[in-house]
Amino acid sequence: MTKEAIIISYHDLKRSTKLFEGKNVVLVGGCFDLLHYGHVQFLKSASGTGDFLIIALESDEFIKRNKRNIPIHNQRERAEILATLNMVDAVVLLPFFENEKEYYNLVEIIRPGTIAVTEGDQYLKEKQAQAEKVGAKVKMVTQLLKEFSTRKIISEF
Repeated sequence: MTKEAIIISYHDLKRSTKLFEGKNVVLVGGCFDLLHYGHVQFLKSASGTGDFLIIALESDEFIKRNKRNIPIHNQRERAEILATLNMVDAVVLLPFFENEKEYYNLVEIIRPGTIAVTEGDQYLKEKQAQAEKVGAKVKMVTQLLKEFSTRKIISEF
């Protein structure tokens, strides 16, 4: 029998912290619209830095506004796909966050030991400030694999 990660609504997150209390939590964030090799390598490396991997999964609205794309899979579908990966322990369904303070609140609730990033993460400074607030560290766990991106996959087909 394979384990599936739990999927948690952001609004239920405070009530769900007992699931990872006392664990060495690793937090990652992203869209993960078309799961590809780069995503899998990132998640595998991130999970190796702790014992409970949580994905903060961006909303469909985030993808539309910030990636200038309509998502291939809606947020729930993306969460279910991610939940089947054995290295993932929980997926948090994020609403569309209007400002950086909401990401700080997310980190404050989860209180990870590590925030894992990919080389060249465009939000690195913000993630470092968030990590500092809760005594976590930011760790670059993979190089950026430019040949693997959702946008590139879509444009080639």
